[in-house]
Amino acid sequence: MNKHKCGWCIGDPLYEAYHDEEWGVPVKDDATLFEFLILETFQAGLSWITVLKKRENFRKAFDQFDYKKIANYTEDKIASLLQDAGIIRNKLKVRATVSNAQAFMKVQEEFGSFSDYIWKFVDGKPIKNSFNNYKDAPANTPLSDTLSKDLKKRGFKFVGTTVVYAHMQATGMVNDHEVNCFRYEEV
Repeated sequence: MNKHKCGWCIGDPLYEAYHDEEWGVPVKDDATLFEFLILETFQAGLSWITVLKKRENFRKAFDQFDYKKIANYTEDKIASLLQDAGIIRNKLKVRATVSNAQAFMKVQEEFGSFSDYIWKFVDGKPIKNSFNNYKDAPANTPLSDTLSKDLKKRGFKFVGTTVVYAHMQATGMVNDHEVNCFRYEEV
């Protein structure tokens, strides 16, 4: 018997596996939060499946998303990344990854962890929405507007409100699974 899944993931095994195993699961680990943040910034203006298909290449190219290493990338490393056909070779986004790693560590210094910082925006627990169809979920909210502004104030780039809301969905800060999706009650 097939379990009902959110409509956005149907038809692509990679998308379905991501939906079934990761999307909407609350993430409190800084390393994973950083990976999702960077992947979301590369997704800006593109489809998520495009990024997902390149995820392993991103992991290799960006030292498994080790933000301490990324924060210290040299111009030579940036130049080599811009030649890597396995990733999205957008100069501004590659450079933003370096500055975002630096900003990420500053947030850690101030709040103890990035997780403590970002989860304060939802009082430490996921917001559970009730959508019958994934198309009814918003692209952004007043909360993602607030978080986006705060991230930008702290030096983050490519963190517009839509990117931030997608990050909130992916990392379980909001549960936007369709109410009849088998994952809705699980996450």
